[in-house]
Parts: sequence; C-alpha cells; structure tokens
Amino acid sequence: MEINHKQIDDVTVISVKGSIDAITSPNITKYIQNQVANGNARLVMDLSGVDYTSSAGLRVLLGATKDTRSNNGDIRLTGIQPDVQKVLKLSGFLNILKTYDDLDSAIASFS
Repeated sequence: MEINHKQIDDVTVISVKGSIDAITSPNITKYIQNQVANGNARLVMDLSGVDYTSSAGLRVLLGATKDTRSNNGDIRLTGIQPDVQKVLKLSGFLNILKTYDDLDSAIASFS
C-alpha cells in the first residue's frame, strides 16, 4: 500500500494505492488524522489506485468524514474503481459521501 498527498490551494488530495483492509487501514487512518490535525480538513481521497476495500476501509472513510466535518471541512471521493464502488453502494456509503468523476470536479466542489 502507498499513500501520498499534495496540496492544491486549500484542498489536500490524498492518493491511496493498493488494497484497504484490516492490515492497511490503521496506516491510512493515522495519515488522515495527521492531515486533519495539521489543519487540512478539506480532503479529496483519490481512490483510482484502490482495487479492493473491506469493511475496514469503510471504517476509515467514516472516521475521516467525522474528523473532517468536526473541523469545518469535509471529504470527497474520486477515482472509485468498480469493485470499491460496489462495496460503497451496498453499504449505503454513497448516500453519506460525496463522489466525483474526476479530481478537478472534486477539488472545485469546495469552492
């Protein structure tokens, strides 16, 4: 698993590559919490490199949503692959998370 971020204006784009499961989710959660603690509460998660997520990945997204929103921010998702999209849809997460077809749209949604 690989996690990177870049700053675009006042939006932090976090890119994840690999699977999100019980083994990798603690690292992703810590990474997101560090970003929010550093004042970066407007997050876009680029999931174009994620081919699988378990329920642990759903917990990561739920925690990130709570953290960002309690710090006057929010989280957006982009680059969702079909298998991950299916998990998000079946779990009902698409009703609480904002998803975008491309990175630029996700970033622009904070304007």
